[in-house]
Amino acid sequence: MPTRSPFGVYVHVPFCAARCGYCDFNTYTPVELAGSGASPDGWLDAVRRELDLAVRTVGPRAVDTVFVGGGTPSLLGADRLGEVLDAVRESFGLAPGAEVTTESNPESTSPEFFAGLVEAGFTRVSLGMQSAAPHVLRVLERRHTPGRAVAAAREARAAGIVHVNLDLIYATPGETDDDLRASLDAVLDAGVDHVSAYALIVEDGTALARRVARGELPAPDDDVAAARYELIDERLDAAGLRWYEVSNWAASGPAACRHNLGYWLDGDWWGLGPGAHSHLSGVRWWNVKHPARYASLLAEGESPEAGREVLTESERHTERVMLRLRLAAGLPLDLLDDQGRAAAVRAAEDGLLDPAALPTGRAVLTRRGRLLADGVINSLLAGAPV
Repeated sequence: MPTRSPFGVYVHVPFCAARCGYCDFNTYTPVELAGSGASPDGWLDAVRRELDLAVRTVGPRAVDTVFVGGGTPSLLGADRLGEVLDAVRESFGLAPGAEVTTESNPESTSPEFFAGLVEAGFTRVSLGMQSAAPHVLRVLERRHTPGRAVAAAREARAAGIVHVNLDLIYATPGETDDDLRASLDAVLDAGVDHVSAYALIVEDGTALARRVARGELPAPDDDVAAARYELIDERLDAAGLRWYEVSNWAASGPAACRHNLGYWLDGDWWGLGPGAHSHLSGVRWWNVKHPARYASLLAEGESPEAGREVLTESERHTERVMLRLRLAAGLPLDLLDDQGRAAAVRAAEDGLLDPAALPTGRAVLTRRGRLLADGVINSLLAGAPV
């Protein structure tokens, strides 16, 4: 009997108390929404309406993973986040053992907040820490104090949240190796079972990009970022957190984020909320970005869809290679043509792929290969040297 394909629901919360300098996500502060009519209550009503649309489109299909992201979902409070989860339960229903995650800003959490999440049915929390160094947080324009993220992680664990993640950003201008080591020490001291770490990217249109353009801050250095990644991987690996995706480490298989694995393994998901993206069987679409427009379309009985694309088989193949190679589980070599498999052999000879994995039928990146993943992917797709 065929195995049921996993199905995820992503819920985008577009609200933030303030905008961080590096952020280009589809988020809005109270000042930016003033006069628009957009509000958390209106957003939740619209999400319920989109869920009705989703059920009519997808049909009966239990949800395996729910991920509430943003923005700052914790600003909604545990009760309203519970209402979001209840709406998913009442529409699609949750599969047995479903993973239910919310992102949270450490400053808008408390022991009572985490207890409320547990009562509502959340199993996983992802906390934005970024750094333990005060001067790095200032450059990023993060509002929380250095110790708050660790304290929040401990509160989440004490409340009974099964899996807790801390997010780090590395290679911020002004960060030193010692700053990063202190951040890693703090993460490990918090006792979390999952860590995500991303090199800082200066996105066009952000306050950080304007500061770099004015010469107030240097642009992040690629060589520094590579050295910092190696430091992170060595430290986390020594502590028993193994990489399972290029930017993610987990203490065990169950600690890995199943929702994100659905993205990387060509799964299906419905994205609820303004600007959210969805994917079903090779069709991808995305919603209008502004919360007021999103809510008004759904109130009028219309779809909030802003655009869509139907992926060709060639595009789906390219994405499978790109995403699966990023996983520690590796890329099945039978997804490659003869030229691609020959390129995999060359990449192993160059130290970019694990030579021991090739005889098992998989291409698995080495640590050096992870730093050059884009080049390896291109070589496997083109059969050309990296």
